[in-house]
This record gives sequence, C-alpha cells and structure tokens, in this order.
Amino acid sequence: MLLSENRTIMSVSQLNRATGQLLGEHFFNVLVAGELSNTTQASSGHLYFTLKDTNAQVRCALFKTQQRRLTFKPENGKQVIVKAQVSLYEPRGDYQLIIESMELAGDGALQRAFDSLKLKLAQEGLFDAIHKKPIPKLPDCIAVITSPTGAAIHDILTVLKRRFAAIPIIIYPVAVQGTNASFEIAAAIERANVLKHCEVIILGRGGGSLEDLWAFNEERVARAMFNSEIPIISAVGHETDVTIADFVADYRAPTPSAAAEHASPDQQEWLARYQHLEARLQQQWQRHIKHKQQALQWLTQRLQQQHPGQKLARNAQRVDELEARLNLAMQTRLSSHHKHIKVTLTQLWLYNPALTISNYQQKQQYLSTRLATAITHKLGRLQDRLLNNSQTLNAVSPLATLSRGYGLSIHAQSKSIIRSTEQLGLGDLVETHLASGCFTSKVTKLDEATLLSPELRNK
Repeated sequence: MLLSENRTIMSVSQLNRATGQLLGEHFFNVLVAGELSNTTQASSGHLYFTLKDTNAQVRCALFKTQQRRLTFKPENGKQVIVKAQVSLYEPRGDYQLIIESMELAGDGALQRAFDSLKLKLAQEGLFDAIHKKPIPKLPDCIAVITSPTGAAIHDILTVLKRRFAAIPIIIYPVAVQGTNASFEIAAAIERANVLKHCEVIILGRGGGSLEDLWAFNEERVARAMFNSEIPIISAVGHETDVTIADFVADYRAPTPSAAAEHASPDQQEWLARYQHLEARLQQQWQRHIKHKQQALQWLTQRLQQQHPGQKLARNAQRVDELEARLNLAMQTRLSSHHKHIKVTLTQLWLYNPALTISNYQQKQQYLSTRLATAITHKLGRLQDRLLNNSQTLNAVSPLATLSRGYGLSIHAQSKSIIRSTEQLGLGDLVETHLASGCFTSKVTKLDEATLLSPELRNK
C-alpha cells in the first residue's frame, strides 16, 4: 500500500525533538516523590540516578551547577522530593527529569507534624508571654539537662566556669535523640522540680537535622516545660534551628554557650544582647538575599529554555554515559585482579607469626614496667617509715638527754632513780651516770630544793 503524498513524514530525530519540546512546555516545574537508586556521579560532576516507587521508575539528571544547593548527600535508598522539568533525551528517546532542586521526603512530613503541634499548643496558650517566668539574675544553683557526652555540655560548663565559677551546677544526663529521648527529658524536668535544688534549668543539645532535634518537638516535653515551676532556658541546636521547646521555654538561647551566658551574671551581658540583635539582622538580610536569588533563578530558568547551553548539556550527558561505560569495564577488570591479590595476601597474613610475637612482647614489656614501678613504690614507703620511726625513737631516748650535759643519779643500795633529797641520807652512796662513763659519790651534806643559779643555767 502506498503512503498518501499529502502526509507529513518525520524522522526519528524530529519526532524526539518535538516530543521533548512538548514535554518541556507542559511540565515546566513538577514535584515528584520517590526513592533514589542507580546513583552515579560522572567525572564532569553531573549526577545521574533513577527515581522509583513500587510500580514505576524514571531516569533523572542533576547537573553540577544545581548540586551546590543540596543539604544532604544523595544516596541509594533515600526518599526524596524533587522539583524538575520533564525532558526527553533525544539520542535514546528516553523520557527523563532534569532536576532543579531536591530535598529529603522525611523532612517534609516532620515539618507538617511540627506545624500541626505548634498550632495546637499556640491555641492552648503554651507560648503566651504571660506564662514566661523571669530568669534570676544571680541563681543559687543551675541545672543542666543534656547529653553527658555531647559538645553542648562542654560548652555550657566552660562558659559557666568562666563567668561565675562559684555557682553550683547539677547535671541531669539524658538522651537527646532517639526513641526514649523525649521520655528522659520530660522525666528530668519533673525530677528537677521535685528536688527544687536549682533556680534555673538549661535544656539543650548541639545542632543537627530536623529528625535529630525531634525529641525537642514532642508534646510531652513541651508540656513538662510548661508545667515546670523552675524557669527554663532552651538551647537546642544552632541559632537557625527552631523547635517547639524554644516556643515553650521561658527564654530561648541561640546556642548552648549563649544559654550559659544568660543563666549566669556577667558584665558582658549587654554585649551578648547586641550580638544577638546583630545575628537576627543578619538572618533577615540573608532571607532578603535568598528571596532575590530565587527570583533571579526563576528568570534564569526561563532564559535557559531557549539557551544553546541546553543542547550542550544534553551532548555532555551522552559523553558522560559513554565515559561511565568505559570506566565500568575498566573497574570490573581491575576489581577482579584486586580481589585475587587480596585473597592471596589474606592467606599469607594468616601464617605470619610477627603479629603474635609483637603482641606478647608488648604485654611482657607492660608487665615488667608495672613490676618495677610497684617495687620502687614499696621500697620508698618502707624507707620513709624507717626514717620516721628512727627520728621518733631518738627523740624519746634518755641517751639523747645525757648527751646534752645532764646526769642520771641512782641510789647505790636501792638502785632507784633519785628525784629528791628526801630519798637520801648522810653517808649514802650515789651512782651518777653521764653520757660517757659514770662515777660514785658519798652524801656528806643535804640541802633543801632550790632553783639553779643564773650561772649554772647559763652553763
């Protein structure tokens, strides 16, 4: 059968080009959710991957210039939401998405839960300023509720020590993320209110993603903070991180260090307040710049639809594809050789005695060092004890008294020490012992007890 002469016949290239233009005009900006798979980073910097769900999949391309706005590393298995333009890769006739931006899908769900709880608690009045309790200027004690191993506790203790080291600090260690984190945080707040040892509470942790900070967006934590009779300073994440705890707290600090600054008195308090205002001004200015950048980006995208750079980018995609196939073939060959070498080295290492000998040598050296140290310490303690006993014995020895010029008189008949003339009679013999030798004398005269003359005392 012959084709009619008035029918238009298109080439494959013309068909693909027309289809690509049609898709681009009708699907300029679409939002698509799915799971990342087959993620590949080309040497040009462009990122190629497949976006899939349980029933279908679509190829995607994220060019290098758009990747600097990503807040996470794209990896297989992650659930994402992409903003893209529908396109057609003409050399293969493949339908694909040209990605403009990408975010984690989980953050969107968490943000909706955050907004819902925020609205609910705001309507109940938990955020109202009338409920905010004043922070004491000079607290008798400060409680800190945070992780005992995180950077936040180190920053808080460092600042409190520098500003007012005399204020006692009680630490309530809790988990700051995970399944049980919100239960532990709420329990710590309730326990601090039961004990009533402190006048202010610092509740905080370091920065992180919305998911990492979620324990501070739980309703049980918010209500425990609201019911607290002790004023609470929240210091969750960085200054740009906002949680439900920040709205309920009596005071919200931008960082854990700033919370410690506000909880303790210092002459730099006014300076910290000005710095906080400067940070807010900078944040507002950044938002203004971001708004202008978004407007510029939208205009740029419209311009790029007719720009020859689009065709160059599609050609670059083809080059990247061929390069990826070549690299894959080379890597497969190299991987096979590396695997064989690795297996051979592993077998050789299993029979190498050097590791066992080295471990026993280190253990023997360690034990020898400990033995020598223990002997040295023991001898030192015994020598000190001998020296102290010798000094004590010498101090109480009668020989020491005799060596200073004194004598010891003993009755020759009764052998008793003579302490008074009442023990003597005329004609009695007296033995006098000196430091060196002794002599015997006979009593010819007895006098009453008298004090030594000044001349004898001086001698």
